[in-house]
Parts: sequence; C-alpha cells; structure tokens
Amino acid sequence: MQRNLKNDIIETAENFTDNFSDKAKFDFSVESLQDVDAMLDELRDFEIDEDYLNSACSMVGSYIFEVARRNFGGEYYWVQDKEQPVLITGEPAFSVSIYAFDKVRGRIVNGEEDNIPYYFEGYVKAVQKGKETGYCATIV
Repeated sequence: MQRNLKNDIIETAENFTDNFSDKAKFDFSVESLQDVDAMLDELRDFEIDEDYLNSACSMVGSYIFEVARRNFGGEYYWVQDKEQPVLITGEPAFSVSIYAFDKVRGRIVNGEEDNIPYYFEGYVKAVQKGKETGYCATIV
C-alpha cells in the first residue's frame, strides 16, 4: 500500500509538471511554489465544481508533497479519516507532517490567507528546528 501511494503521488506530481509546463518551470524547487501559488490564485477567478476542486487538490497537492520530499525527505502515509495522504519528514529523530491537499483547497477557497510559499516556509522552519531539537509538529 505505501509503495503504491508513493508511486501515485510521484506520478501525479510529474503529470502536473508535464501538463502545466507552458505556465512555468515546475522543477520541484522550493522557489517553484511561487508559480504554484500564482496558478491557484488564478483558479479563484473561475467557478469550479467539487470534482474539479478535488482534482486540483490532488494534482497540485502531489506536486507540493514532492517538492517537500525531494528537498527534505519523508514518507507518505494514508490517513483514512481525512481521506488523503500526509507526508511525514524526519522520523525517527523528529517528525514534521504536512497535508498538502488541505492547503491547496484552502488556497483556492480562501485566497491569500492560505498562501502556499508561506505555508511551505513554516514546514521548512519546522524541519530545521526538528533537526536541531527533535521537534515534532503538523503544519496546518
């Protein structure tokens, strides 16, 4: 199950980079999240149904997950009660978790208050703190 989850997220993230290569350079860098945020801001201008919203959350969320995993490591786990994956970085020395699908949904629905680069900066700081102190957190 874990292997399939990881492969599914990687494949979805890579499909995102292929499908939107005309919009920006999605190279799994932390800096590329600025372009992700701009795309999500543009989506706010459109009336989208729940199926499209779920699809966007999955595709863009998988890309954000892979930016995190490729730059900072971690493992994916399926959270049944949330019906979505979580990335946990640092185990067993520390534990920093993110729910990218929730954050993408928030960015589309709520706007700037759920800014993706700001969210990711919190994740990066938590990972750094975890490496230094054994800190554990879920970034929301």
